[in-house]
Amino acid sequence: MTLPKPTLEDIEIQLLLEGVYQYYGYDFRNYALSSLKRRIQSFIQLEGLANISALQEQLLHNRAYLERFLLGLTVNVTSMFRDPSFYNALRNQVIPFLQTYPFIRIWHAGCSTGEEVYSMAILLQEEGLYHRCRIYATDTNEKVLQTAKSGIFSLKLMQEYTQLYLKAGGKRSFSEYYTAAYDNAIFRTSLRENVVFAQHNLATDSSFNEFNIIICRNVLIYFNQVLQKRVHELFYNSLCNFGLLGLGKQESIRFTPYERHYEEIAKGEKLYKKIAGA
Repeated sequence: MTLPKPTLEDIEIQLLLEGVYQYYGYDFRNYALSSLKRRIQSFIQLEGLANISALQEQLLHNRAYLERFLLGLTVNVTSMFRDPSFYNALRNQVIPFLQTYPFIRIWHAGCSTGEEVYSMAILLQEEGLYHRCRIYATDTNEKVLQTAKSGIFSLKLMQEYTQLYLKAGGKRSFSEYYTAAYDNAIFRTSLRENVVFAQHNLATDSSFNEFNIIICRNVLIYFNQVLQKRVHELFYNSLCNFGLLGLGKQESIRFTPYERHYEEIAKGEKLYKKIAGA
């Protein structure tokens, strides 16, 4: 079987990604190609560049240019209490299980600007567990981590987030968790007390702890099969026995080498429990 000949655009993208990896250490070589193409071309048009080779020249000679490129390349679409049924499943089926542990470690991998991290912190506070939790919130992009650390989001979003919070089984007035200041909502510092924000690259970095829960939602869909397999291995090795893995709506452990090592605990919510000794 003869493989299709790569296009000039494909070759340029491969050279670009290899250069970024070799020079800066950011590895996007196993991201889904179709999605990468769209984002790279969009960035080129925004910057007024002639082609991908011109982009590569700018990136390898200008570190500041790289920061803008990383923001354009990584997908940072998120919200608080996104998919409320997922958080209802956490409240009703996961919290009772967590209450048996004296200390709980949670990893939010690919946390972006942190909205889902704050959602988890709010849920844990309401269920009386936050004081014995440590949440590790990681992302490859330092810029979005700075936003997450600040806990400051647009006030315009709060009406939408309030509705999602209520649908997710929220037990208080959502406005109790933030202070309005001009056009911003500044979330309580208490929600960050047990959160560690740090850079971590799922494509290249290894495990750094053992966790009771790993949440990585709507990240794997941007990876190709090679990188997805690597990340699933990383998560499996990072979970304790009976640890829980939460994925996005369009993601699954099916057809991965680890499918038989988990059991689904919330139908349709992509919440899985690691089976001991599987």
